[in-house]
Amino acid sequence: MSIDQFQSSFDNITAASRAPFAILPHDTNELATIPKAIYVGTGGNITLRGVDGAADVVLKNVGNGQILDIRARYVRVTGTTAADIVGLG
Repeated sequence: MSIDQFQSSFDNITAASRAPFAILPHDTNELATIPKAIYVGTGGNITLRGVDGAADVVLKNVGNGQILDIRARYVRVTGTTAADIVGLG
């Protein structure tokens, strides 16, 4: 059995991800869980809308292996060329 020395630690926005999940971009569906941040495995452009955003934004030329400190509600397939996207929850 694994020992988790941080099991009783409070989870907050700056804490390490406890539940990473794959993000599959979609033009109309919200993300099921709002992530603390987004990891981009294969770089490119990402079209998303922040949790409190009123409009989509395009992040251009995001690098491979980059972590974006953005809490997104939507990650759109249209305009997104990046791949292997993971929500850090």
